[in-house]
Amino acid sequence: MKPKDQKLAFKLYLYMGALFITSLVVSNLIFQKFFYWQPFGDITVFGAPLFEISVGILPYPVTFLITDLISEIFGQKKANQIVTAGIFASFFSMLIILVANYAPAIPASPVGDETFTNVFGLSPLGVLASMLAYLFAQYIDISIYHFWKRITKGRYLWVRNNFSTFASQFVDTFTVVGLLCIFGVLPWDKFYGLIISGFLFKVFIAVLDTPLLYFFVYIIRKRFNLKIGEEITLSNA
Repeated sequence: MKPKDQKLAFKLYLYMGALFITSLVVSNLIFQKFFYWQPFGDITVFGAPLFEISVGILPYPVTFLITDLISEIFGQKKANQIVTAGIFASFFSMLIILVANYAPAIPASPVGDETFTNVFGLSPLGVLASMLAYLFAQYIDISIYHFWKRITKGRYLWVRNNFSTFASQFVDTFTVVGLLCIFGVLPWDKFYGLIISGFLFKVFIAVLDTPLLYFFVYIIRKRFNLKIGEEITLSNA
């Protein structure tokens, strides 16, 4: 690959990584707000309203789309590096918020201590549950993605995209809801309903992002003249 193309490829990897980390950090910052989406009417599952979910779930599917795209173009190692960087960024952002929460506000501050705590005083248990679920789900997603990529010899992009995402999203939903119930943040009577509701929403979004993955993979392959299943090796990263 020409030096010019190598530079462009690294910049593309860097920008995708930035989008991934931003989506992940933001999802942890806003997860305390919940909303109710009713595309199929007022339906309850095991006592929990269908699609009564946190707004933190909205940017979260973007992270799986990006890791699948990085996996397809740059390989498993580079995808795992982005996941590891995301974990570091998430914990570091939580540390900054914790310090800011303990810093006393002056009387003239537009945002007082109580308001700041209500918005950004994230539950340590909630954050821990989210991070553990994220850790399991992302590495599983990448592993399954490359398993199917080897089996299909780089063909049938929709198979590895959806199969890896479905499995990892179930692990993510089961882990985070289970840990929140174990820690007493959520009641156990909501366990099954929240798992089904959260998983179905993520599956719905995953199906919708498949055309986007095809589009971006097509554009990148065409720009770098990549064959089916071929990956870019970054010499400077």
